[in-house]
Amino acid sequence: MLEQLEATARRVAPAVQRWAVRGVVENSEEITVRQGVAQAPSRVRDAGVMVSVVDRGGLGYAATSDASEAGLAAAFREARQLAHAAARHSVFDYGALPACASQGHYRSRVDRPAAASGLKSKLDLLSAASAATRLDERIVDWCASLCSVDTQQLFVTGDGGRTEQQWSFVMPNVQATASVNGVTQTRSSAGQYSGFCQQGGLEVLDRAHFATEGPRVAREALELACADQCPSGEMDVILMPDQMMLQIHESIGHPLELDRILGDERNLAGTSFVTLDMFGSYAYGSELLNVSHDPTRSHELASFAFDDDGAVAERQLIIERGILKRPLGGAVSLARARSLRGDIDGVATARACSWNRAPIDRMSNLNIEAGSASLDEMIASIDHGVLMSTNCSWSIDDSRNKFQFGCEYGRAIRRGRLAEVVRNPNYRGISATFWRSLAMVGDASTFEVMGTPNCGKGEPSQVIRVGHAAPACKFSGVAVFGGEA
Repeated sequence: MLEQLEATARRVAPAVQRWAVRGVVENSEEITVRQGVAQAPSRVRDAGVMVSVVDRGGLGYAATSDASEAGLAAAFREARQLAHAAARHSVFDYGALPACASQGHYRSRVDRPAAASGLKSKLDLLSAASAATRLDERIVDWCASLCSVDTQQLFVTGDGGRTEQQWSFVMPNVQATASVNGVTQTRSSAGQYSGFCQQGGLEVLDRAHFATEGPRVAREALELACADQCPSGEMDVILMPDQMMLQIHESIGHPLELDRILGDERNLAGTSFVTLDMFGSYAYGSELLNVSHDPTRSHELASFAFDDDGAVAERQLIIERGILKRPLGGAVSLARARSLRGDIDGVATARACSWNRAPIDRMSNLNIEAGSASLDEMIASIDHGVLMSTNCSWSIDDSRNKFQFGCEYGRAIRRGRLAEVVRNPNYRGISATFWRSLAMVGDASTFEVMGTPNCGKGEPSQVIRVGHAAPACKFSGVAVFGGEA
C-alpha cells in the first residue's frame, strides 16, 4: 500500500489550499504464559490512510482503508467537504498554517527483530520467565507477557513534503501475586501496564533483565504480603523511576498539552490549570526541575524524527530550572495559541494513534534530566520517610492539579537508612506545590528509560505510546498514607 501511496495521492488530490496523506501499516503480536499455560496469542495487521485538507480557511479529515485511486479520491472529497463546512464555524483560519515540506526518514534501532523470532522460541522465553516466579505455594498467580509492534508510516504533502518512519516496539512484563494469611499483594517487573517498554527488538528483554526478573518479583510480592501498612503522615519521599514516570505523565505531561490549555480538548484527561500567560515566568517546580521533550533519545518509546503533521521533531526544554518554558502541541494548536499570544514557543508533537485518527496534541518522550545525587545520598539525607517504587493506582482532578497516587512497593527510611518493607504506599499533593518540593534529583546511575503503551485521550478515543525517562527523586514534606488510611 505505502509503495503506491504517494503517486496515487498526487494523481487524485484536488485543487485546495493544502493537503496531506498519512499512510500507516502496523503489525502487532501479544503472547502470554500464565501459570505455566500459554494463552491464545493475538496477531493483528492494520493498514489505512488519513487524508487532510485545508481549504477556504477550514480543516477537514477523512480516513480510508481503501488506498486505490477511487478510495483516495473519495476520502479527498469528504475531507474537502468537511473543511468547507468547518470553515463557517472555525475560531481560526487554518489557511494561515505554514506549509509543511519536510523530507527525511526515521527507523528504530533494532538488533534482534521480534518478528524474525518464531512463536515457539518466544513462548519458551515466557514460559521460563513465568516459571521462575513460582518460588513457593504462596505465589497464587504468576505470568509473563510480551507485546511487539512494527509500524511503517509514510507522510506526503501537496507542498512537496515526504517523510518515512519505521518503528519497532517491545513491551515485556513479569507479574506475581502472593497471598499470605488473607493478605494478597501483586508485584510486577515495571508496572502492571508494562512500564518497561522501549523501541527495539528482543534486545529490549536484555535491557529489562527479563530472564531474571521472576524471582525478584516473586520475593517482593511475598515481602509485601507479610508487611505492615505504609505509615501515614507528612514525610520525605523518594520516588524511583518507575513511579516518577507516572508523576511526570499525569502532573506535567497532560496539563501542558496545548489543546487542553486552549480549552479545545477536555475528554478523558480533563482540562488544565495551566494558562498561556504562565509560560516564561511560572515556577512549576524547584530550581532542580529540568524537563525535556526529547523525541531523539535512542530506544525511548515515543522517539521519532517528524510528528504526524510532518513537523521536524527536536529536543527542547519545556521546564528549565523550575520555570515553565513551552507547551506540548502541534502546529495547529501552536498557530492558534500564537493568535492569542504571539511569543509562545512550542514543540512538534501532534500525534495520532492510528491511520483512522487525526493527529492531536500529545506528550511524547517527556523526561526529567538527571541531577547529581546518588541514591545512597538521597536515602542518607532523610530522617523519616518512604521510598516508593512502581505505580499501581492514580487519580487526578479534571484540571490535572490535585492528585493521589499509589505504588506497589515501599521501604521505610529511618535515620538515613532503608528499613522494613511497607505495603500500599500512597501519597497525595497538588501538582505545582509538589514539584516545588523537589529537594534532590538522582544522578545518571539512578536514571531509567521507561514509558507507557496505553495513554488515553481524545474523542473518538486514541490510545498512544508515550516515553518517560527519569532518575530517582526526593521530595520533602509529602502527605503519605497507607492502605487503611
